[in-house]
Amino acid sequence: MIEILASHAFNTIQDLGRRGARRFGVSPSGAMDPVALEAGNALLGNDGDAASIEVQTFPFRLRFLADMAFALTGADHDATLAGRTVPPWWCMRASAGDILTIASPRRGARVYVAFEGGIDVPRVLGSRSTHLRAGFGGLEGRPLQAGDIVPTGSARNDASKHVDFGAEPPDMAIAGSEPAEDRVLRVRVMRAGEHILFSEAMRATFWSTKWKISARSDRGGYRLTGSKLTLAAPVEMRSHGVVAGVVQVPPAGEPIIQMSDANTAGGYPKIAAVIQADLWRLGQAPPGSFIAFEEVGYQDAVAAMAPVTSYLAGLRATADLYRAL
Repeated sequence: MIEILASHAFNTIQDLGRRGARRFGVSPSGAMDPVALEAGNALLGNDGDAASIEVQTFPFRLRFLADMAFALTGADHDATLAGRTVPPWWCMRASAGDILTIASPRRGARVYVAFEGGIDVPRVLGSRSTHLRAGFGGLEGRPLQAGDIVPTGSARNDASKHVDFGAEPPDMAIAGSEPAEDRVLRVRVMRAGEHILFSEAMRATFWSTKWKISARSDRGGYRLTGSKLTLAAPVEMRSHGVVAGVVQVPPAGEPIIQMSDANTAGGYPKIAAVIQADLWRLGQAPPGSFIAFEEVGYQDAVAAMAPVTSYLAGLRATADLYRAL
């Protein structure tokens, strides 16, 4: 078990999200950066979907109540364990009583703390992810707070297993994912159903604008500012299914990118959709940062997942070998 010593708003327990519940109006939730979550589990030898803590407000502090291994992935940050520096994208073993402190990231928005055996809270609709809007999953359906005791799964507690190593972050290991020199995140998207309803001038504006992620953004969606996208005439649409990555345009003209906790249906026109291979990168974009959209076709969108899948498979294989040393 672990004890939360300091936690600000919106730090939650997440796994890869719940599937098959959209018909009930329940969004998947899950990690905003699923690659970081899976990588942390791979470092520890956990199942890839094991629940971890998603930290997005800092500083964050916890105390280990038992000996166990843990891993830190996600945003580039500073952390200490019992006064010893813990590099980002690293796993190591903690002793009962050790305190882990995580400071605000230098780059990126979310840090993931994975534990040997995963976090052992009940599954709700097949997932341990916290659904803040519905108030279930995770720990009582709410953000973590000081004083919480969080149960973890059975740790191996085998000191002979080598657990003090790290991994290359995906934004360095996967070609094309490294940060741009101008600090504008390039996000690949496909055209969505109502793209054609926007005039040629409005479509050109969508592609050419450097969009700023508004401070009003959260796990439900990223609100963008920078230009206004308007239709020649109002369009009334019936609500339709919505998934993470869909870029909708409300009547005010400022796009919204649906994220992990998005609604399952909505009626705003859809101009584009972020491809799956870039959602983890978008999940690490903090409010105030800038993004720009680049169009890709279906085949390129499918092919873009291959390097991500290969990265995670290679990381797990290497970590398995390293722990056995």
